[in-house]
Amino acid sequence: MRNVYRVTAVLLSIAVGLQVASIALSGFTVAKDANDGAAIGADYTNFGQSFHSVEGMVIGLLALILLVVSFLTDVPRGRVLAGVIVGLVALQFVLATVSFGLPALGVLHGLNGLAIGALGGTAAGRAAAPRQLATSA
Repeated sequence: MRNVYRVTAVLLSIAVGLQVASIALSGFTVAKDANDGAAIGADYTNFGQSFHSVEGMVIGLLALILLVVSFLTDVPRGRVLAGVIVGLVALQFVLATVSFGLPALGVLHGLNGLAIGALGGTAAGRAAAPRQLATSA
């Protein structure tokens, strides 16, 4: 189960990287489309935006899987890391929703996303580390 935990954490970090890439794609696509004369309004969407939304759901699912698996493995502080990741993912959804009304909070949404990716990497690293052998004193 340790490998399942590690792979799930790695996938979570990769998914966050794809999130960053997709929102960058979205922003540059909006700029290009606006320069080309497209009307950017409430009904406007592009691939980057759509992928960002779908990938957010994937990240939520991976975070929940990581939490469940954390109870079935012996990764040091694995449950704590998984729990914090789930909490940050929940906060991420709240920040995304609120940021549409208060765009300045989008900065926190971005920073929080990077924290999720970093903790996913930390969790993967802990799962990849050799097990500590119990020593008798």
